[in-house]
Amino acid sequence: MRGIVVVALALVALPPITRPVLFDTPEADRIVQAMQIFPPDNPWNEDISALPTLPSSDAIIASVGADKPLGFNLDMNYVIVPPDQKKVPVKVIEYPEESDPGPFPVPENAPIENWPLHKNEDAKALPKPGQSLDDIQRHGTGDRHLIIVDPVHGLLHEFWQARKTDAGWEASQASTFDLASNTLRPERWTSSDAAGLPIFPAIVRYDEVARGRVAHAMRVTVRRTRREYVYPARHFASSQTDPNLPRMGERLRLRNDFDTSQFPPHARAILEGLKRYGMFVADNGGDWLMSIAPDRRLLGLETLARVKGSDFEVIVPTGPDEGPRGRIFPPLRRFFQ
Repeated sequence: MRGIVVVALALVALPPITRPVLFDTPEADRIVQAMQIFPPDNPWNEDISALPTLPSSDAIIASVGADKPLGFNLDMNYVIVPPDQKKVPVKVIEYPEESDPGPFPVPENAPIENWPLHKNEDAKALPKPGQSLDDIQRHGTGDRHLIIVDPVHGLLHEFWQARKTDAGWEASQASTFDLASNTLRPERWTSSDAAGLPIFPAIVRYDEVARGRVAHAMRVTVRRTRREYVYPARHFASSQTDPNLPRMGERLRLRNDFDTSQFPPHARAILEGLKRYGMFVADNGGDWLMSIAPDRRLLGLETLARVKGSDFEVIVPTGPDEGPRGRIFPPLRRFFQ
């Protein structure tokens, strides 16, 4: 039943996809605009603007840095593949027991994290001027995320430390998500992100800021996290137990009274989205660093540094059967997953 519904919706909504399409193109814009990225009641699509704040919100914000500026990495790119994309094996070398099985539809032009721009906290992981994509696929350091979107089949494939070798593709971890379902990773399983979350639904994309609205939760890193996780996260990556540190999956919201009127359009679209949908603590990294697609068309993002940690608050999150997910009569829920 679920497969029939998903395919029918895709056939109606999606433009034809006949070849792999890179993220920073008008063609990719049209495709992702036509997609329903996870169900409407999914945590990434949940309006959290009216939820209460945690009693420890101020302490958690202080642990990350109340005076530190909001920053960003131009890191998370992606490729959209056609339904007949050839599948290839990917050797998983570090977390095979917490990875999904292949083969996977990895195209020849699969982009590696950061390509083609040059703004990331890990300078050694940045592409060198003039470096070809094929060379980037094979060499370099860092997290090397690879994100593959298969809209017709409603699947998302994400890899951590992906690399092309003479023997084929390998990665440290491989995760597949059903874009028509709220199903999470198994309990305590990682993903290509330390929190066990998908990355693609949280990426800030050009097509949405150009429309003036980022209508989903975003992704942020902090240096110190707690040895806990909260829905929808499934995994922690810390030995610290300080209750004032954020958990993996902690959801932060820009204060409703923060004035965005003086920001340029693309930055304002992000900030208004942070008021309504917030951002998830998804990995350990630099404090207050958001993930934004490395798209040459994005403008004015440097103004985000005017926003400080103290402009955010930590909300009381909803659980798997709360918020919009609690409004569906349980016997009917299976038709929406």
